Amino acid sequence: MTSRRRFLGSLVSASAAVPTVPALTNDALTRIARTVGAVAGRPPAAVADDEDFWREIQNAFTLDRTLINLNNGGVSPSPRIVQEAMERYLAISNTAPVVTMWQWLEPEIESVRRRLAADFGCDPEEMAITRGASEALENVQLGISLQRGDEVLTTTQDYPRMITTWKQRERRDGIVLKQFPFPVPPPSQDDLARRFEEAITPRTKVIHVCHITNLTGQIFPIRKIMQLARERGIETIVDGAHAYAHFPFTRDELDCDYYGTSLHKWLLSPHGTGFLYVRKEKIASIWPLMAAPPEMNANIRKFEEIGTHPAANHNAIAEALTFHQGIGAERKAARLRYLRDRWAKRLAQVPGVKILTPDDPKQSCGLASFTPGALDVGKLGGYLWDKHRIIVTPIVHPEFNCVRVTPNVYTLAAEVDRFAEVVEEAVRRGIPV
Repeated sequence: MTSRRRFLGSLVSASAAVPTVPALTNDALTRIARTVGAVAGRPPAAVADDEDFWREIQNAFTLDRTLINLNNGGVSPSPRIVQEAMERYLAISNTAPVVTMWQWLEPEIESVRRRLAADFGCDPEEMAITRGASEALENVQLGISLQRGDEVLTTTQDYPRMITTWKQRERRDGIVLKQFPFPVPPPSQDDLARRFEEAITPRTKVIHVCHITNLTGQIFPIRKIMQLARERGIETIVDGAHAYAHFPFTRDELDCDYYGTSLHKWLLSPHGTGFLYVRKEKIASIWPLMAAPPEMNANIRKFEEIGTHPAANHNAIAEALTFHQGIGAERKAARLRYLRDRWAKRLAQVPGVKILTPDDPKQSCGLASFTPGALDVGKLGGYLWDKHRIIVTPIVHPEFNCVRVTPNVYTLAAEVDRFAEVVEEAVRRGIPV
């Protein structure tokens, strides 16, 4: 059988002759390294408004520059090096998948696992690579042992898919989902922790909490809530879909039992990627979504038993992590907060506009929301897109309506300025008919 080295060598030769085959090298990371090197030693806050620096970061993406994308919270574009890596892995896979995908590329998930675990701060044997936060969290939600009458405690602002999952367990198993509201913005993180503490009952078996909410970008005091739970023997599940690679933290700062996140949001990984962290001693007690043999009971990889799947998606996570670490987590978070403050502080001066996200860096980062006075949020979102090619996220929730704004590292200050200008005009004068 052709050796892997010989095969890859032939693919490199082919790529030189056939332009449609992805090249195996690029200078993107070299350019990023030079760009970052030029600001080395400067504090993150001092780089946050350096448009020359961030323009170089923007150039690492293949973007449609005729529009302004301020909805990176659902799913974000990946930088060019991630796209090229995925194309490269797909090209290799397609030559003889039973060998090239299953035998050559699939084992490289272990390298991805080690790197992600090191960045998150956990043992690689506690991390499963998934297709997103929903799959990660539902493994735990549907796999954790609960009895009729057991209570799961969360807020009314948790992610809809996760609420749907718990409600299915209510119907199927007779558990009780208990939710409580909180004001936006809340008075403090201590207030959020207090609301959890007051809602705990002797029947509470699980606390499920967003690390940062998808609605307003409120960051919760996770460690304090986890400590409340641990003192009472309550299991803790943290929905980190919008947190990982958005702002810096490690597993030890959280102290949770389970953590699920998407990597196609703030890490800029291929679409349909995520990870699940399970505290090692908890792995054996959780049933996976898709069946695994008993020999895998205590093996984190049982949560990856999903049948045939592409290796390209999860292998290209490595390139996204390299890109993220090249920019620097602190530098990235400072930029996202700078962009958030730039538009939010301007709109906060417009009569009728209310910013629903605290500007305290402990409570928020790049994701923020506002109410646009008397304007209908859906009509405003439609107007921004139809007339100005600006993408935002109108949100209709039982407790409030708002517009969510999520820039990313490729977003320029001029783009959020343009967004704020258009919204300010629409609020003051109404949406033109």
